[in-house]
Amino acid sequence: MNPTTRVCSGSDFEEKIGYSRAVDDGRYVFVSGTTGYDYKSMHIAVSAIEQAEQCFNNIRVALEECGSSLERVVRVRYIFPRREDFEPCWPVFRKYLGAAKPAATLIIASLLDEKMKLEIEVTALSANNP
Repeated sequence: MNPTTRVCSGSDFEEKIGYSRAVDDGRYVFVSGTTGYDYKSMHIAVSAIEQAEQCFNNIRVALEECGSSLERVVRVRYIFPRREDFEPCWPVFRKYLGAAKPAATLIIASLLDEKMKLEIEVTALSANNP
C-alpha cells in the first residue's frame, strides 16, 4: 500500500482550520472544497465565472502535485449560495471537466465568506490507480 500524500496550497485557511488541500491515499485524490481565491495574493474576483476559473486552477495544481489531473476526476460537488450563478458557470465546468465527465452534484448552501460565489470539491483517480 502506498503512503498517504497530503498537499497544502499555502492558504491560511488550511492551517487555521486543520485540513489539507488534497489527500492522495494511493487509490483516489480527494481535493477539499476549493473556492475562487488566488492563494498567492489572497484575492478573489467578483464574478462567479472568474471564481470558477480560479477554483479549477487551484484544483488542477493540487491534483498535479499528487500526480493526477483534471482528466482523472470521477466525482465533483458544486456548492453555490445562489442557484442563479450556477448556469452561467457551465461553460467553465465543461472546459475543465468535459473530457472526464465525472458524477456531479449541485448543493445550494451558504459559504463562509459572502465574497465566495462557489466552492468546488473533486475526487480523482490517483496516479497509482490505473
